[in-house]
Amino acid sequence: MNGAMNDLGRCGDIQSLRTALVHLCSGFGPLSNLEILTMKEAGRRRAVCLLRLASMERQKELMATLGASRFGDQACVVIDMPPQDQAQA
Repeated sequence: MNGAMNDLGRCGDIQSLRTALVHLCSGFGPLSNLEILTMKEAGRRRAVCLLRLASMERQKELMATLGASRFGDQACVVIDMPPQDQAQA
């Protein structure tokens, strides 16, 4: 897992994850869309993040940095979040 993903995985709540994603993406250009969907299964918390940048070329660079896949015209990354009782805001 790369450093950017490690940093995102430390986010204990959705607001801090959103803030971290906006900050990370700012180096690649303006976000035109950001959606975060959460799920919990067998005690594991995950966030599915769908991102779209204004520039498709810059979005490809962001995808390479995060190791993200594509979902339609958006970058898709799944973040493993710490358990609720270990979350650090």
